[in-house]
Amino acid sequence: MYPVFEKLADWATYDLLRLVPETRLAGSVHFFIQDVTKIFFLLTVIVFAIGFFRALLTPERVRKAVAGRSRVVSYPMAVGLGAVTPFCSCSSVPLFIGFLEARIPLGVTMAFLIASPMINEVAVVVLAAAIGWKYTLLYVVAGLSIGILGGLMIEVLKLEKWVEEYVWKIRMGEAALQEADTGMRARLDFAVAQVKEIVGRIWKYVLIGIAIGAILHGFVPEEFFLKYTSPENLLAVPAAVLVGIPLYSNATGVIPIVESLLGKGVPLGTVLALMMSVAAISLPEMIILRKVLKPQLIATFTGILFVAFVGIGFLFNFLVT
Repeated sequence: MYPVFEKLADWATYDLLRLVPETRLAGSVHFFIQDVTKIFFLLTVIVFAIGFFRALLTPERVRKAVAGRSRVVSYPMAVGLGAVTPFCSCSSVPLFIGFLEARIPLGVTMAFLIASPMINEVAVVVLAAAIGWKYTLLYVVAGLSIGILGGLMIEVLKLEKWVEEYVWKIRMGEAALQEADTGMRARLDFAVAQVKEIVGRIWKYVLIGIAIGAILHGFVPEEFFLKYTSPENLLAVPAAVLVGIPLYSNATGVIPIVESLLGKGVPLGTVLALMMSVAAISLPEMIILRKVLKPQLIATFTGILFVAFVGIGFLFNFLVT
């Protein structure tokens, strides 16, 4: 399937725009056109297909599914549901409150919030197209593991005191739970609405990511990355995590940058550390969570993930070299 997008980029770059092959501009334009068509095609198809089968899975039902489970069950369930429920950042606060109101432990709730932005089915498929299924599955396992371990650490440290007081006083109840329409028409409508909502929400970040990737691909010499991001440079992975914090995107939007950096020879672990940082601990995400978490818990949450992402980066660099 993917050669179709390469041929389309060839036609647009060399026949339609008449750019000279092997030049930096042509390389950037070709990368941009190929990734725009490929990623938006995959986004539309995957979001529609999964939306059709996930018509029953609402935020309220996610909360209800996790409530009342033992730790052995609730942690894997929380990160698993976080990975397959691409709720937007605006859902983080009501989901957080709903989880705690349902007496779901803070650690389990944080495990869900860690996994949800880092892993979703759209990003997994697009990432697999860029780096292959072997490393994509390793990324998924790493993300789920970080969610569980991060949540467990927060629970062991007993950080409930650093949740804003008003959160514990809210009583959302079961009023939000509604019977879902399971008819074919309703599922199709839901799938179409998911495409409009999710693609409409992230398209600009995807375009920005592709544009950055195209510039890196065409204009930044490979020697630059090889000099500063080699596995021998122990500061490269921590620096990648730090670079990702002020950025705002999601796992899908940063994949074109991942693809471009890998093409320049940047080690896989360093690139994935950047991707995890952008998705899970970006400043906008922390600003949203500040509505329900005190600065001490946000700092602890960020610190735990920083250490975890750096460790994952070094581990992947070791395994791949």
